[in-house]
Amino acid sequence: MSDGPPALRLTGLSVSFGTRPALRDVELSVAPGEVVALAGPNGSGKTTLIRAVLGLLPSEPGAIEVLGAPLASLSVRERARRVAWVPQEEGARDNVRLVDYVQYGRYAHRDAWDGELASDRSAVEQALASSGLADRARDGILTLSGGERQRATLARALAQETPILLLDEPTSHLDIGHQLDFLGRVRDLARMRGVTVLAALHDLNLAARFTDRVVVLARGRVVADGPPVGVLSEELLLRVWGVVAERRVEAGTGVPYLIPQRLVLHPAPAEGLGGWGPVHVVGGAGSAAPFLRALADEGARLTVGALNLLDSDAEVAEQLGAPTAIEAPFAPLGEEVRRRNRELLGEARAIVVAAFPVGPSNLANLEDVEPFVGRVPVFLAAEPPIAARDWTGGRATEAWERLRASGASVVATPAELGARLRATAVGATGPTDASERPHVD
Repeated sequence: MSDGPPALRLTGLSVSFGTRPALRDVELSVAPGEVVALAGPNGSGKTTLIRAVLGLLPSEPGAIEVLGAPLASLSVRERARRVAWVPQEEGARDNVRLVDYVQYGRYAHRDAWDGELASDRSAVEQALASSGLADRARDGILTLSGGERQRATLARALAQETPILLLDEPTSHLDIGHQLDFLGRVRDLARMRGVTVLAALHDLNLAARFTDRVVVLARGRVVADGPPVGVLSEELLLRVWGVVAERRVEAGTGVPYLIPQRLVLHPAPAEGLGGWGPVHVVGGAGSAAPFLRALADEGARLTVGALNLLDSDAEVAEQLGAPTAIEAPFAPLGEEVRRRNRELLGEARAIVVAAFPVGPSNLANLEDVEPFVGRVPVFLAAEPPIAARDWTGGRATEAWERLRASGASVVATPAELGARLRATAVGATGPTDASERPHVD
């Protein structure tokens, strides 16, 4: 990869279809020779971004630069000499010879009435060889398998001899063997010829293996951008796709990969709190559920505890994929569970204490919050009032009042909490430094 100016630069790129925004203020820079994956759920804007770079969709002047030139200043032929495209799927209608099909990629390099030149033949032969199709050059395109046809489309793009290659979900119809073969060829192309590649990919594990960077889109916005080892995480898959997964790393290569486990009910949006947190919610007997669902809808990262296993709040936490400190059913909160809960409290950027019934078995949930007041924002649910749910002979009321006197804020509804947390997130400069957190052993 080069340290020079970017091969592709997007600055505040926005695209709308009627009144519906498809891309919103996208900032992206791709260096020469870099292989970048575009990832995101269906409808996140991947194909729209690629089509905008191709000049097929209207965008604001100056929002797209290709090799330093504004896209709008380039003619169709000039664009075709700079950017080649491999679409998701292209159904060939005529059984033309493969060599002639690949020859279509040369049109940008010659005038309408020019015949085939030696440079054209050389480019086509090299493209077929790079795609592993040299031995099929004289065969009809319709005689090729699905994987071979996708490689033929790649060969046609290579024959354009452009410095930039755009791939729109090129492996979506291929089996795993052809996926590995195709992306391996693309990666080798970038390494050997310095071609810049921007590829929309659904499979995050393939993106981690074959690309230098992963850029994640959600609802038309960039929500993550960086090397696969830094971007691919359990939190990302939960926040953007709504999928609980386990992250592992290959011992020999250091390449991360994700093992999906289950879908949750509330995948987090890119807007609102958009992955801010974690927010730790203390509850029980269903008192936390409205706050958990509202915060999940806002996109906040969540942790929950401490709860008994059969508590309805524990079921909601499991549905949302939120880490939780769990005690056995109907048992008092033991020291091991309290320790885990204090760990979650120590990692939180905000704490919410729901209006749960407090008895001797779970009084520790209030007491364990006290060291964190003043360190991070703490919010107390106001209704029903603590006196109406205190079954400890007044000890719970005293603990609740100490929290309030120490600086905890009272909120009436999940909507009010969301507004307060959004204001907190906007004003936050980063996670609380570990040295400033209370000791929670």
